[in-house]
Amino acid sequence: MTRRRLAAVVALFGGLVTVAGALVLAVDAFPRGFVIAGLVLLATAGGWYGVLRRGRARLSGWGIAALALSLSALVVVFGGGLLELALLAAGMALGLAAARIAFTARGQLSPAASPRRPVLFMNPRSGGGKAERFALAAEARARGIDPVEIVPGDDLRVLVRDAVTRGADGLAMAGGDGSQAIVAALAAEHGLAYACVPAGTRNHFALDLGVDREDVVGALDAFVDGGERRVDLAEVNGRVFVNNVSLGLYAEAVQREGYRDAKLRTLLDTVPDVLGPDAQGVGLRWTEPGGTRQRAGAVILVSNNRYRLGRAIGSGTRPRIDAGLLGVAVVEPAGFGRPWREWSTSVFDVDADDPVPAGIDGEAVMLEPPLRFRIRPAVLRVRVARAHPGASPSATAPEGVWEGVRALVHIAGGDRTPAGAQLTPTQEA
Repeated sequence: MTRRRLAAVVALFGGLVTVAGALVLAVDAFPRGFVIAGLVLLATAGGWYGVLRRGRARLSGWGIAALALSLSALVVVFGGGLLELALLAAGMALGLAAARIAFTARGQLSPAASPRRPVLFMNPRSGGGKAERFALAAEARARGIDPVEIVPGDDLRVLVRDAVTRGADGLAMAGGDGSQAIVAALAAEHGLAYACVPAGTRNHFALDLGVDREDVVGALDAFVDGGERRVDLAEVNGRVFVNNVSLGLYAEAVQREGYRDAKLRTLLDTVPDVLGPDAQGVGLRWTEPGGTRQRAGAVILVSNNRYRLGRAIGSGTRPRIDAGLLGVAVVEPAGFGRPWREWSTSVFDVDADDPVPAGIDGEAVMLEPPLRFRIRPAVLRVRVARAHPGASPSATAPEGVWEGVRALVHIAGGDRTPAGAQLTPTQEA
């Protein structure tokens, strides 16, 4: 029995023990037992919510679980039932811990010979100076990787092409996602291995590649003992992007003066212009999967493979970057706060009468219409350190609570299919 399957069995067992024990306690020690059981079940629900989410949502769920357990402990102090509470809490903790293990994604990395002359490009200003803080240059040299620091005025494309001319057979980038896109595009162009070192601020591409964003130095081991996988790149009007291109609200905001100094305030100031009742959108025209011609569009997000959006685990991440499809999500001016339309496709065209403000992997640019988005399937050879997951956190994650329970049942039964939904060429959300 695999570790993941065993964890799913333990998670289901722990959950059943907790629920059954809570019901027995509620009946046998009514009304005190009813209160304790209710609080334990609330703690279980909060913990389960945390398991199925990331970031602040995870902390919120676990905060609710901790508060509920604290209140149940107070009831025990004044009324007894310490043993029962301890058993219920143990069952709950065991089940939740096992569920996290069961839903941990591990990618399938193919063995590949390590590059003989790898080069690491470093932006010392990215991520608040992570390259210097983690001594990446020294760490790279210790692994036989030639470090190249980018200084103001340098053209990263020229630096990379020069390295390839000198015989580099592996290219790594320590910096933001805009720089990652440049190096990844050139690696794909020359058929070279590429490694993503999470030395930027948010490192979204690293997250979806399965690189541990907390292990900046360890990411260098991709060129020492790493495995390899092929992923897609996307482009708009010939420019490669690794994450997404935003048109509309965000793209308008990042173009405005003062955005970098007051991002939230600038974004809020942009909302009435793009999403308000008198808004006319940003004058974009495109065609939906059914062939219907649309226009306006307050927000359009075109991504390199589809994002998992909404409240589910892994929201804001992509279960796959190798499906060979763009992800498209659209919100209309009058639809702010309503469900968006979402689909996947290999090509997507957007037209407009004037140059279009866009955010490409977080960088503000102006694009000349028409905008032609294309996916480039399996063009990038990505290396990932063996100690890192090698898969997106949403690769094997269920969409919600009940989907999570069903996923545990499938895993426990030996089903190795990832719980994340597989994409079809065109799929409405």
